Amino acid sequence: MKPFMDENFLLQTETAQKLYHEHAAKMPIIDYHCHLIPKMVADDHRFKSITEIWLGGDHYKWRAMRSNGVDERFCTGADTTDWEKFQKWAETVPYTFRNPLYHWTHLELKTAFGIDKLLNPETAREIFDECNDKLLNDPGMTARGLMRRYNVETVCTTDDPVDSLEYHKQVRESGFEIKMLPTWRPDKAMAVEVPAEFRAYVEKLAEVSGVNISKFQDMIDALQKRHDFFEEMGCRLSDHGIEEFYAADYTDEEINAIFDKVYGGKQLTAEEIDKFKSAMMIVFGEMDYNSGWTQQFHYGAIRNNNTRMFKLLGPDTGFDSIGEFNTAKSCARYLDKLNTRGKLTKTILYNLNPCANEVIATMLGNMSGIQSGRVPITRPFT
Repeated sequence: MKPFMDENFLLQTETAQKLYHEHAAKMPIIDYHCHLIPKMVADDHRFKSITEIWLGGDHYKWRAMRSNGVDERFCTGADTTDWEKFQKWAETVPYTFRNPLYHWTHLELKTAFGIDKLLNPETAREIFDECNDKLLNDPGMTARGLMRRYNVETVCTTDDPVDSLEYHKQVRESGFEIKMLPTWRPDKAMAVEVPAEFRAYVEKLAEVSGVNISKFQDMIDALQKRHDFFEEMGCRLSDHGIEEFYAADYTDEEINAIFDKVYGGKQLTAEEIDKFKSAMMIVFGEMDYNSGWTQQFHYGAIRNNNTRMFKLLGPDTGFDSIGEFNTAKSCARYLDKLNTRGKLTKTILYNLNPCANEVIATMLGNMSGIQSGRVPITRPFT
């Protein structure tokens, strides 16, 4: 019987083994979409326990635990200990078999901690104590040390246009040999569904950009200043988390009026929201083209589905789902609009619903290799 998690884990053929061991395994990690916390890298954070590094903020694990009947207090509660939370995760792990969480858990135990055991309720205490001992005492088990261990060359964090990027600057000035670069995540600048939240965001944008915003063009000017600042800080990628693509037709007069309406606190119609988001996506696409950046879109999620838990815990806490949207036509129209303007930059598409794999694969051929100043390329990643 083939051993579990050996050196040829997931490598089913001799060709696969040769390509991995003789080539891919030697390559550094260049991660252009991650959610590392810049402050932790800047501070070279030392984790107090395996619970902090594994379960602190990991809403994928929280989701699995909830599905397994684990009470919320063991996921996000403040009245439970690190051991109690880890114990509940250990009880859940065997039920994640054939889910990537199962494989990731054991790969991390083996490659980071040298632990070649299955995590379950019987092994939980032993593994918990061994991991914590190494986290507390091994000089290489810090945020930066772990990045070195995995041969990381570059990571691109996810950053809002209003972010100060102070920790990116701190990392760069510290002489840390691994690049930590920002990416431009402007989702909130087109989130006009709740007028009060949109206005608060625009006011923050005005503050950090030094641009007095009273009309739509002012907001674009402020975003351009922040785009330029991100460029100075090493950013070369935008990163858009959208439910679906927006490609409605609109006029400048319509967008100016829509901005005035929502900035004034009035609720927009569905048609107005669609037009505003469509305009913003074109603006962002053109900004990226003019700066020579690559734009990336991960789309197809329905976010914050549990209103009660959203109010209690906030976003990105494990209550998002795969969405089902008719995005093929709008995706094609969006890319075509930019291409027609001569402003289509290199593009990466992630479809979160696997039923769209073929859609993205065929979409790739529509724009690849077409000369538009620069060569735009669409690539599917799932």
